[in-house]
Amino acid sequence: MPLHSRDREMVKMTITTKETVLETSIIEAVNAKKSAALESDYQALAEKLARQDIDIEQLTARASEFCIALPSWGLGTGGTRFARFPGIGEPRNIFEKIADCAVVNQLGQATPSVSLHIPWDTPQDPRELLQYTQNLGLSFDAMNSNTFQDQAKQAHSYKYGSLAHSQSAMREQAIAHNIEVIELGKKLGSKALTVWVGDGSNFPGQQHFGNAFARYLDCTKEIYAALPNDWNMLLEHKIFEPAFYSTVIQDWGSSYLAATEIGERCQCLVDLGHHAPNVNIEMIVSRLSQFGKLGGFHFNDSKYGDDDLDSGSINPYQLFLVFNELVDIQNNQQSFSPFYMLDQSHNVTDPIESLIYSAAEVQRAFVKALLVDRGALANYQEHNDAMMAQATLKSAYNLDVEPILQMARLRNAGAIDPIMTYRESGYRENCAKARPVDANRSGSGIV
Repeated sequence: MPLHSRDREMVKMTITTKETVLETSIIEAVNAKKSAALESDYQALAEKLARQDIDIEQLTARASEFCIALPSWGLGTGGTRFARFPGIGEPRNIFEKIADCAVVNQLGQATPSVSLHIPWDTPQDPRELLQYTQNLGLSFDAMNSNTFQDQAKQAHSYKYGSLAHSQSAMREQAIAHNIEVIELGKKLGSKALTVWVGDGSNFPGQQHFGNAFARYLDCTKEIYAALPNDWNMLLEHKIFEPAFYSTVIQDWGSSYLAATEIGERCQCLVDLGHHAPNVNIEMIVSRLSQFGKLGGFHFNDSKYGDDDLDSGSINPYQLFLVFNELVDIQNNQQSFSPFYMLDQSHNVTDPIESLIYSAAEVQRAFVKALLVDRGALANYQEHNDAMMAQATLKSAYNLDVEPILQMARLRNAGAIDPIMTYRESGYRENCAKARPVDANRSGSGIV
């Protein structure tokens, strides 16, 4: 199976009729203005690639197959510890979030699934939500539990932790919540549970490192035992925040140790923003894969910490280097199919535009990684030719593959220029009329 084409194949199998949120005539009208230029650019790029014995049609097919899940929590305006500024037309419930996700996918044609965060997105009727989602041509990706935040009518507080809490009552509550998320996911057709906890300490001596880690392992083993046989558990590490002195699962090493201890279908999830600045994330990708524990990604970008900025907006070369490793892994392991999800918070942009942009940037990094001359690179590595090895990577990275992405969208009935088409559709303005702003309510969370 091509790299992460699981979602598109799932949609093809489960969706017989698909409704659209935007009128297709809007997309067709904008595409008509841009199709001639695209044909010219595509042909020029095809000729350039042909001189390197690269078939542009094969690349376009791979681009068309690429999929990444949308975060349900990413459809509303995010915020910081200081303030939140609600945007117009924000989704007020999970159904409106799904509608916005359908718009992102209709225009960009790379995001046919949604990753839910529970209890933020708990539906009253799972069957109704599933039917609504499928009618819009979408499916559900990994489920996300939430034990880093207290909820209404919650018996015990997570102020001092959840799965690693010193008191058993808090741990039992957190275990029960994760199992409830699994049960909901089963009804929605999901196949994975992502577990991220903020457990840790803010002062030296506050927490016994070994005991806290042992409690976390005991609890996650109970959760793992509740997984269906065809599910995966994804452990997400984060260097700091909300704990600032120590975090129970603070790095990929801790995540790997935990996943190895818990079980075969427990794997590690890499969030690009959950590392210290300048950490070699691409090497972490290689290490986890080499030992069979690379399970998924939360894609975003950062300058300082867990900034949750749009993918590719700060360090697109790092994103490319991550996919350079992923394509290499896929070439050697045909069954390799990690969970790909966006995870970002939008403070000053329209969330729909940011998600369209981010999905395209991740797709762009994937296509560029397909261009790397693997044979030449291996030869340069074997002969310790550092200059030509890095030049081989830069040659692929520097090539403008925008015509390939545009053609892939066009052939899948998407938009050649999705952000321009979105703006011309007036969708946000229409949402503003239907969804009045409530300054005291958030359509998203910060993860």
